[in-house]
Amino acid sequence: MEPTPTADLSSTWALVPLRGLEDAKTRLGAELDPEERLELVIAMASRTLAAARDAQGISGTVLVTADPAAAELAATFGARTIVQRLPGLNAALMEARAVAIELGATAILVLPIDLPAISVAALEALLEAASCANAEPPPDRPVVLAVPDRHGRGTNALLVSPPAAIDPAFGEDSLLSHAEAAAASGATFLRHAGPLTLDVDTGADLLVAEAQGVVASTGRVTHGA
Repeated sequence: MEPTPTADLSSTWALVPLRGLEDAKTRLGAELDPEERLELVIAMASRTLAAARDAQGISGTVLVTADPAAAELAATFGARTIVQRLPGLNAALMEARAVAIELGATAILVLPIDLPAISVAALEALLEAASCANAEPPPDRPVVLAVPDRHGRGTNALLVSPPAAIDPAFGEDSLLSHAEAAAASGATFLRHAGPLTLDVDTGADLLVAEAQGVVASTGRVTHGA
């Protein structure tokens, strides 16, 4: 009998998917002109990469992209970059996961770049929550932690340990998909609230981010998040 996979957060790697700087967040085209949208994407990606680099408990970051400009940006934050070869977000994340495992990852943390309130403190609180979940009975189980979006249906961040305990299932109603996958794998599943529940995907999201003071009316990410 094979041993039961056990969660281990000692080497947690962040996986950051970014299709491209110019073509990200096109759904905000009615609210922001192309220059403002590009500025927003670069600012949020930079904040994500900086937070992952500086957070205690994150060993490294793998960016998966098809955009050389995004790769150059990631390099300034010390992230490793792989070229996305397969279409689709979930396939790209599994490519990045394979690289992280080769680098010794015992856990992965998927971080989209559209979380305007991301910070070192927010990431360290998430890791602490996952660590506490791992310490609770029953022991010796995988752990899956998901941050829901503000509607309670999508997934804004996903921690999985061991890294392959479940596959990423981003898309419609992904929170439920991740919860069901965790149950099927015998993992402890945890929903984690906090500032990462805010993402910027639509004009309505942008208005919420503006109201919370983490994005200015021009789409510029503020320094107070």
